[in-house]
Amino acid sequence: QVQLVESGGGLVQAGGSLRLSCAASGRTFSSYAMGWFRQAPGKEREFVAAIRWSGGRTYYQDSVRGRFTISRDNAKSTVHLQMNSLKPEDTAVYYCAAARSRVPQTPSLSDYWGQGTQVTVSS
Repeated sequence: QVQLVESGGGLVQAGGSLRLSCAASGRTFSSYAMGWFRQAPGKEREFVAAIRWSGGRTYYQDSVRGRFTISRDNAKSTVHLQMNSLKPEDTAVYYCAAARSRVPQTPSLSDYWGQGTQVTVSS
């Protein structure tokens, strides 16, 4: 089992940047593919980005590709989401997710979730 704790959310103006972090407990972090999802008020949770177990390949939602970068540090059991050129439509609660068997590109593929961190982008 793994516990996930997100940090780094906040309020930023359009065009600005934020870096989200997700710290995982346990000694088997490299056994999990990791992902970031987000959920805006009144909307379903949606995929943002994911990274394979070794970090060798990454995946992005089309709307964030080129602006967001996911990375992981297996030695520190952390995964990051660098968000640049933020837009008001990026406003949401961002969740970190871990999955043992598949790269978590949908909520149903995720085994564990963090509590979420709020990102608000003002226009």
